[in-house]
Amino acid sequence: MTSYPAPDPLRLAPLRYFNVFRLIVAGVFLVLGREINLGNDGPHVFIGAVLAYLGCVLALGFPDAIRRVGFDRLVTLLVVLDIFMLATVMIVSGGFRSGMPVLMLVFLAAAGLVAVGRMVFFFAALASVVVLIENAVRTYAGGNSAEFLQVGFTCMGFFAVAFTARLLAKRATESEYLADQRGEALGRQQAINERIIEDMQDGVVVMGGDGRLRQANPHATVLLGMDLVEGMPLTDVDPLFGECHLRCSGAHGMLLRLGPANRMLRCRAVRASTSGAMEGDTLLYLTDFEEIQKQIQQHKLAALGRLTASMAHEIRNPLSAVTQAADLLGEEKRTDVQARLVRIINDNARRIERMVREVLALGRRDNLMREALPLAGFVADMVEESALRDAGVKALFSVNIGSDATMAIDRAHLHQILGNLLTNARRYCSGRPGAIKVYVTHVGRDRIALHVRDDGPGVAAEERMHIFEPFYTTDPKGIGLGMYIGRELAEANDASLELLDEGPGAHFVLTGRSQP
Repeated sequence: MTSYPAPDPLRLAPLRYFNVFRLIVAGVFLVLGREINLGNDGPHVFIGAVLAYLGCVLALGFPDAIRRVGFDRLVTLLVVLDIFMLATVMIVSGGFRSGMPVLMLVFLAAAGLVAVGRMVFFFAALASVVVLIENAVRTYAGGNSAEFLQVGFTCMGFFAVAFTARLLAKRATESEYLADQRGEALGRQQAINERIIEDMQDGVVVMGGDGRLRQANPHATVLLGMDLVEGMPLTDVDPLFGECHLRCSGAHGMLLRLGPANRMLRCRAVRASTSGAMEGDTLLYLTDFEEIQKQIQQHKLAALGRLTASMAHEIRNPLSAVTQAADLLGEEKRTDVQARLVRIINDNARRIERMVREVLALGRRDNLMREALPLAGFVADMVEESALRDAGVKALFSVNIGSDATMAIDRAHLHQILGNLLTNARRYCSGRPGAIKVYVTHVGRDRIALHVRDDGPGVAAEERMHIFEPFYTTDPKGIGLGMYIGRELAEANDASLELLDEGPGAHFVLTGRSQP
């Protein structure tokens, strides 16, 4: 025996409701049929037709019937059965005026929800033919028939209802299918997001507007040192959670010791969606700062090793020159040659001393005292300091800094960074008045950028990638640590030193916070 595949669930549910409606109609006909003047022209035929219809609906309503007959064939069989049952009732109940054609409209509308393709129009055509033949036979026999214009309008209604019902059913099916597809995609995306959150090295805690825990990933449990239960007050984990959503709302968050583990964590708070299910929630990202410190320390040690090796190599050359000059000085008797050798010794000794001083400044990069320095006065003092050594230098600078511009930075560090930038700008500028421009721009709400720009030849493309490397210099008298140390000191002050790709000339910018 042929077994048909399972039907589409989106069509199976309407068929079940349709079968329940058939049973209700058959029951009403059996119980109240005589009282509403149905079957007056043939009571026995009426009862027999209704009982036969009821039996067929019951027999074909079992799930096994779909497997044996097939869903589409079963739908066709049931709708044809509906039409012929209603036609029989119409014949024995006075014809068109019995109201059965109106009930056919209801059955055709229901058929449009479960049938496919052009079968809906076949049902409408079958109902039209049955109604037209019944009315024609009744007219020919001299019975109480309806006007054919009225019957024609009803038949047109059969097709209109069938078409409309089928169109609505098709759109409903497509919408439901699309909703299912999106639901599946959303479920997959949610599963992926949950897996990503679980595997994150940062702890993630979702805090509700009432201060209770909504969700947390496993790493948050490890960082805080206790089991996190959904719905628990986060202040039970640590009282600081009561205000961390306010204190840690900045872009870089705040360092706090949280939880029983008492680990130093960088806590960053981000407000969730302002509408929807997460309204009022706060996302807390917890980063193990102690682990970051270990990694930073490892990188520092590695960089220090490279710097020490480079420094040993750089010191070797002037030290060799000093040694050789000292040996020659002991042998040389002429005064002019002795003076030249002494000058060589002094120059190389000063070069070694400057190199050691720069490295010592780098070692003190973490010993800083940041303050909101007024940039206008600070830059003016540095320009005046340069003019003390050379009166013509002051005319080179064009300073445009507002009196309210401040930068949160250590005073000694800014002096060293800016001094190196101004020295380089003087060395490579054209020498015309206003050749060096110093000005500020604001970046966002709380950051400020200090620009130093000259009109010289600029930095060649092949040199840009090396400009911040230690001991890289194009000046024969330089040691190549100025720009490297400048960037290191800037980063120690939560700032950045960059070379912009804007000509003509070199354009350096120091960007930092405007307030501590």
